[in-house]
Amino acid sequence: MTSSISLLPLDASLHADALQRVYELSPAYWAMYHLAQAPAGQSARDLEAIETEPGRMGLGIVAANEPGNPQAGAQLVGLIDFRLHWPDPDTAYVGILLVAEPFQRQRVGTDAWALLEPWLAAEGGVHEIKLGVEQFNPGALRFFQSLGFTLTGEAQRIRSGKRLVRLLAMEKKLDSSGWQPPAEETELTT
Repeated sequence: MTSSISLLPLDASLHADALQRVYELSPAYWAMYHLAQAPAGQSARDLEAIETEPGRMGLGIVAANEPGNPQAGAQLVGLIDFRLHWPDPDTAYVGILLVAEPFQRQRVGTDAWALLEPWLAAEGGVHEIKLGVEQFNPGALRFFQSLGFTLTGEAQRIRSGKRLVRLLAMEKKLDSSGWQPPAEETELTT
């Protein structure tokens, strides 16, 4: 069965409202940071930051409203925010992979990653992916482990509002052999 998920480079002027809706449909994410809801205008600030930081990309995870029926349209259901060639030239760092709660546990994140990973290896020019998972987010830890990421044993504390958050470092080595360009509607460009 063909996935009904595709990836779309996000543009602040076009996608801020749709991304804000994804944030609003993700209350558990914001609750981890002791916020009752997504801050107003957060998506616009995030997209502006993505557009101004060299090598940083924000890809929307788009799901078909009715798989197999293109006339039914699609909707933004998640975000992958990453930076190419950082912190090293052959590395990409994933800042967030977020799927709105109504779409979780339906392979949306897994299918989105299956589109992105081979592109990162072959076209993105990276051989390793790094990320940090909040220690209080065991679901994200299990998710990334299911994708082949391993804990490095390193941790970093970052400030989030008034509290410190401990990020557990994870990494995955990439293999670019056997990569085939995605179908036109899922093709990524830098």
